[in-house]
Amino acid sequence: MNCPLETRDNAQLLLDYCTRKLEPESVAILERHIALCGACREFAAGQRAVWEALDAWEAAPVSADFDRRLYGRIEAQVGWWDLLRRPFLPVVRWRGVPAMAMACLLLMAGVALQRSAVAPPPSPSDMAQVDSVQPEQVERTLDAMEMLNEFSRHVRTDSPDSKL
Repeated sequence: MNCPLETRDNAQLLLDYCTRKLEPESVAILERHIALCGACREFAAGQRAVWEALDAWEAAPVSADFDRRLYGRIEAQVGWWDLLRRPFLPVVRWRGVPAMAMACLLLMAGVALQRSAVAPPPSPSDMAQVDSVQPEQVERTLDAMEMLNEFSRHVRTDSPDSKL
């Protein structure tokens, strides 16, 4: 038998042995292996100790008023919105603060509107300028473009690399 600790496929076999979930013929084979393998013997002893400790553990008894106290704590919990508002409640309760905040907002809005209304007009150098084009310039440019187009067409047909 291959060592269950060395192969991942058989590792569950060793755990099932420790929890007493194996069939008797598999238990016999595994016990023979554990007698020869020190690592498996140590693992099985550790698992037995854990299971014995879990079997011996007893939970503390629940008090008679446990449910009442639990539901009381659940009802007493504060929502996230209340937690966010709580630091600001003393300030909001003071009646002058909301009026002062509104006045500050109006003052800031007035200053912003004032600055946008007084913006200087753009200088002539910033504005786009359109050059006047003479008809002869346009005609010469079109002729030059046509000549380049014909030249590139001739170069393509005359080249030895051409596949046309």
